[in-house]
Amino acid sequence: MRRTKILATIGPASETPEVLRKMIKAGLNAVRCNFSHGTADDHRKRVQMIRDIAKEMGVPIGILADLQGPKIRVAKFENGKVTLEKGAEFTLDAEMDSEKGNQLTVGIDYKELPNDVNKGDILILDDGKIVLTVKKVNGSKVVCTVTAGGVLSNNKGINKKGGGLTAPALTEKDKEDIKTAASLHVDYVAVSFPRDGDDLRYARQLLKDQDCNAGIVAKVERTEAVDNIDDIIMASDAVMVARGDLAVEVGDENVPAIQKMIINRTRELDKIAITATQMMESMISCPTPTRAEVSDVANAVLDGTDVVMLSAESAAGDYPVEAIATMDRVIKAAEQSSLLTIVTKSNIERGYKKVDEAVAISAVYLANHVEAKALLSLTESGSTALWMSRINTDLPIFALTRNKDTIGRMTLYRGVMPIEFDSTRMPKFYVNRSAIDELVKRKLVKEEEWIVLTSGDHMGALGGTNKIKVVQVGNVL
Repeated sequence: MRRTKILATIGPASETPEVLRKMIKAGLNAVRCNFSHGTADDHRKRVQMIRDIAKEMGVPIGILADLQGPKIRVAKFENGKVTLEKGAEFTLDAEMDSEKGNQLTVGIDYKELPNDVNKGDILILDDGKIVLTVKKVNGSKVVCTVTAGGVLSNNKGINKKGGGLTAPALTEKDKEDIKTAASLHVDYVAVSFPRDGDDLRYARQLLKDQDCNAGIVAKVERTEAVDNIDDIIMASDAVMVARGDLAVEVGDENVPAIQKMIINRTRELDKIAITATQMMESMISCPTPTRAEVSDVANAVLDGTDVVMLSAESAAGDYPVEAIATMDRVIKAAEQSSLLTIVTKSNIERGYKKVDEAVAISAVYLANHVEAKALLSLTESGSTALWMSRINTDLPIFALTRNKDTIGRMTLYRGVMPIEFDSTRMPKFYVNRSAIDELVKRKLVKEEEWIVLTSGDHMGALGGTNKIKVVQVGNVL
């Protein structure tokens, strides 16, 4: 069983039922719907298709809605693009007509840019292809010198090296998209460009106002987010190392160490880590990845990431199925490596305020030291399975729950296989036997194998896990 999960972006290359079925067979665990593109109706149709196919195939597939965030971009050029020469003067004008850009100046979507920059600041456009140094700010105009030239086309992104842009994480469009995501009952909502935990707490409140309990994913893309990483992690359910914009702000050379730090800290704080951006970039147009990309995916797995993500590779590339199949092979090889040294929970010997957390961790410790073949968690919220997944183990964690929202959330938990199972529909004395029968029916365990099982006295109650039982398949009372 592959432990690390695969999250793939759905787009023109992958939004047909035929391709999606092949992606699921290749190893897809969850899909990302990019709310930067498409209408609310487009997203509704996609989500319905995904759910229909997942139900048809009998496989839980999580759904993540990724909010666009602030548009910090240049506007449009009259001729679609210009070529900027090194040393030339070029102006970003917040009041210019958005369609009239030329060789000397262009409009900008983000109108506060003149207030956020000063002489000497470095602006990076189009993911680092164009570099401008601010020469002066004159009213609405940011006058720059081209430090690194090249072709600049319509709507390319702007980043400030070192961070400091004050654009709010949630725009009015994002707030409307949150309502759409809530109506679709997605499993996760990703917030782009959060600065601190307050941005994420605000997003969570907007979801709650819509009676939605979707998990919050914090996309770490700003320098400020790195500086406030503990607050970011604690305010979210998952953290995405969004290496594209992050690299532009902090420098390419600093991203690997930041990635490792975020993965490690996220696991320590019992949250989910997602590694994203350009993981299999060459497979947009090539059926095989580069060796560097293989190493990138493998190293993220060795670092302990819960999830690896595909973006354009699966959304717009020529080989979406092959990209997932390749990622699946690379992950499996990395997980079988003797080099896999995910940091075990450093505070395993601490005192726990929550009984269910202590039970979860003790169950993994017990399973690792007896000849158990699996962990089985009867869970309502999925918390027990999440805590189990934070501890080093080679054993599969089967999480059985009646709660469909919990099943969707657990699709991103490392090493956890969510299974729909309603323990409240049967006599209490029959629950354990029935749960193990479900695993036998699915050919996940065999007769006479030992399993460590966790459950609670009160079936269907949140936070009620208080029991550990070591049971033998075929001999369960």
